[in-house]
Amino acid sequence: MTRSPIVGGNWKLNAGDGITKASLVELVEALNGSPEPACEVFICPPTLYLESVQNAATTHLKLCSQNIYSKPKGAFTGETSANMLMDMGIQWTLIGHSERRDIFGETDQLLGAKIAYAQEVGMNTVCCIGEHKEEREAGKTMDVCVPQLKAIADNVTDWSSVVIAYEPVWAIGTGLTATPEQAQETHAQIRTWISENVSSEVADSIRIQYGGSVNDQNSQELASGPDIDGFLVGGASLKAPSFMSICGVFDSTTE
Repeated sequence: MTRSPIVGGNWKLNAGDGITKASLVELVEALNGSPEPACEVFICPPTLYLESVQNAATTHLKLCSQNIYSKPKGAFTGETSANMLMDMGIQWTLIGHSERRDIFGETDQLLGAKIAYAQEVGMNTVCCIGEHKEEREAGKTMDVCVPQLKAIADNVTDWSSVVIAYEPVWAIGTGLTATPEQAQETHAQIRTWISENVSSEVADSIRIQYGGSVNDQNSQELASGPDIDGFLVGGASLKAPSFMSICGVFDSTTE
């Protein structure tokens, strides 16, 4: 099956390449002025800028929240409602990024509840998984990823609205990157697990992104893996030329 490539830019807690609305506007204008790539593209600004970026961004740039909660509303200070996002026209969210797991202590149980709620309201989810450096070095990558995958699979009813982002934690923001061989091997193992535990149809159709210090220098080689269907980009997404260059590596594969 031919899967449509998808690239996301996770801006994290950055207003473009700075901390002001002006720097955010500069990035959005630069993205708007870039040629439209052949792949699907989403961007994840900080929550307080989602609506303004949605209003300013060109139509082929989908807006994606960095997080949601598992309830529509209530006494949940600091959380973000999927229902409110959907009402604003924002139909995508990340769930389970390693920074949510490691810094904020989010568990597979909580992340599963968030995925289930996103499914209930019809929101597209980019579900993140990945291992730490010591786990990779001990040969336990899939021992770590399987429980994370199970938390996803146990809560998904519509796989067409799900993307999986494999992000080895040791490669996020460190300058270290999985080799193309390591990335492809793990993506293939993830797809095999889905085939054996969900269905071969879902395994063939689901898109699996790679994330972890992806940049415009290594993306072409990483994209050569047959099970790598796109990227979730961190720091390089804060510079329009580098981000659009990463998106452009899939132009020839979709012609």
